[in-house]
Amino acid sequence: MIFVTGDCHSDFRKFSSKNFPEQKKLTKNDYIIICGDFGGIWYSEDSEYHKEEEYWLNWLEKKSYTTLFVDGNHENFGRFYHFPVEEWNGGKVHKLRPSVLHLMRGEIFTLNQKKFFTFGGASSHDIEDGIITMDKEGKWRQKEKHYKRIGKNCYRIKNLTWWETELPTQEELEHGLKNLERNCYQVDYIISHCCPRRIESDFLNKGYSKDILTVYFDEIAEKADFQKWFFGHYHEDRQILEKYILLYKQIMKIN
Repeated sequence: MIFVTGDCHSDFRKFSSKNFPEQKKLTKNDYIIICGDFGGIWYSEDSEYHKEEEYWLNWLEKKSYTTLFVDGNHENFGRFYHFPVEEWNGGKVHKLRPSVLHLMRGEIFTLNQKKFFTFGGASSHDIEDGIITMDKEGKWRQKEKHYKRIGKNCYRIKNLTWWETELPTQEELEHGLKNLERNCYQVDYIISHCCPRRIESDFLNKGYSKDILTVYFDEIAEKADFQKWFFGHYHEDRQILEKYILLYKQIMKIN
């Protein structure tokens, strides 16, 4: 069986036996797919929170099923690349644990005879107060203190709490299109964090600005033949039109 859900932000309590009783019948050949903002790897190894993070990754590993996720915008992208890249079910993954896998961008995986195109990433919409760049002299800390003093809370620190790689490189975009071309643009499901621009602007929040990824998804939506497109990011559970499903708290069985 395959289930899909939305953002976790390092809070995995929705996968407890009480909240998700179906897991009692699952095996490692069954899958939970998280549509970005996994948040399970965030802190540095010298952080006081690192042991807690390790606890939850091991907790997920002990589950009866396999946990899969695409990246969102609230991820520590610097740490993803400390994990080994492996070929798995037709695509490339970062292996956090034997059965906790990051589905990399632009890959196509075959799960239970179904094809999944995966492409994580999104623009952060909670950075209107700006991005602080760290420097060797430590002046950035004074700027952060100033922001807090004047009540500016919607800021991030580059390569500490925000990464430019929340949005894809041109190489990643081209890689995704090449994989879709090899499959004649035919897949069963698309898994992402954000959604096509036309879905975002027409049905979600007209205030969001278009970016390289949402416009890219417009192109894919036009070209690809797919059954459903699952995404997170917008913190709602709802179906949009026939094919687009926004997930947050809900865990939906799809196969």
